Amino acid sequence: MLAAIRTFLREYSLPRTDENPDREQSLRMAVALLLLDVARADLEISVEERRVARQLLEQLFPVSSGQARALVDAAERESEHATSLYPFTSLVNRECDLEERSRIVGMLWKVSCADGKIDAHEEHLVRKVADLLHVPHSRFIQAKLAHTDE
Repeated sequence: MLAAIRTFLREYSLPRTDENPDREQSLRMAVALLLLDVARADLEISVEERRVARQLLEQLFPVSSGQARALVDAAERESEHATSLYPFTSLVNRECDLEERSRIVGMLWKVSCADGKIDAHEEHLVRKVADLLHVPHSRFIQAKLAHTDE
């Protein structure tokens, strides 16, 4: 089990280099894992949350719907074993600027309200991820207002 976690962290904590062809895939997986963690925060990932996560990944990255589906499926499997958000948020922090990180927080809000309600645990996790992504509180609130009915 510990070896699997180490392998997982190595795979998704790749250093930022232009020679690294896996950098984009690692970023895709990190974002997908964050989306699925928020969906799972209320202990149930709905069909609608999965659909929204796939659509958002297609919009953010140059992937087909089949690739987005595979990414969401892989992220869902991996998120069951993840014990920390740090490997994912640190990768996003290294690879993305403030605008991109703010957009990801907006994506988290979209997933959290995809099933028609925002659970308190989902809201807490979105807030926590926004803090870990160093997104200012004002942008966190703007994203919430832009992507939810609350």
